[in-house]
Amino acid sequence: MRYSQPAPRPGRRTLSTTLAALVVLIAALVGVLGFRSLAGSSSAAAPIVAVPATHRTQDGLRGDAPGDPPGQSRGDRHPALGIDDGDVFDGVTVFDDAYPAVANLDPALLGALRQAATDAAGDGVQLIVNSGWRSREYQEQLLDEAISEYGSREEAARWVATPDTSPHVSGNAVDIGHTDATAWLSEYGAKYGLCQIYSNEPWHYELRPETVDHGCPAMYADPTQDPRMQQ
Repeated sequence: MRYSQPAPRPGRRTLSTTLAALVVLIAALVGVLGFRSLAGSSSAAAPIVAVPATHRTQDGLRGDAPGDPPGQSRGDRHPALGIDDGDVFDGVTVFDDAYPAVANLDPALLGALRQAATDAAGDGVQLIVNSGWRSREYQEQLLDEAISEYGSREEAARWVATPDTSPHVSGNAVDIGHTDATAWLSEYGAKYGLCQIYSNEPWHYELRPETVDHGCPAMYADPTQDPRMQQ
């Protein structure tokens, strides 16, 4: 009886090849998942930089909420100027002392605003500070932008004061938003001494203490009619 070599078992080489392929595939998957995990950790660790969404109002700039004045769109801010110069984030209130735009307001004006804001809150109205105190540099920037926007210094003067004459630079003016707040102030502001000064700027308020008893004085059509702006 003749004996022959046993035939190779089918499937052994195929099984080895399959196992090797699986090992390579698993290693590749582990590498991809590890990379994603590392990338995700790096992203999570990256600092989040909050950029003020500039909501400038009076003096030739506008936001994109109802009742904001004509001018430049929100967010067009000079990179060299910021919060320390009087810029504000959206939603800043008269109680936000962390912002120089609020903290540097005249104390009497700020006190009247806070009293008014406390009472307005009872009516469901919030007094938002769109602009308050400003540095001279900030005011000069607004003036330059307004001249560019309106085409002449004369037309820009209807919206923008110079650093020497602006009540914002002295801390004696505040721009309030939005329309529900300015509507509330137009009705009740006088009893706190808060008056709208210019017909073309319903957001611009200053303190006139005598109005508590006598009401707010007649408004100027625009800042060019204000004798203070002629200095």
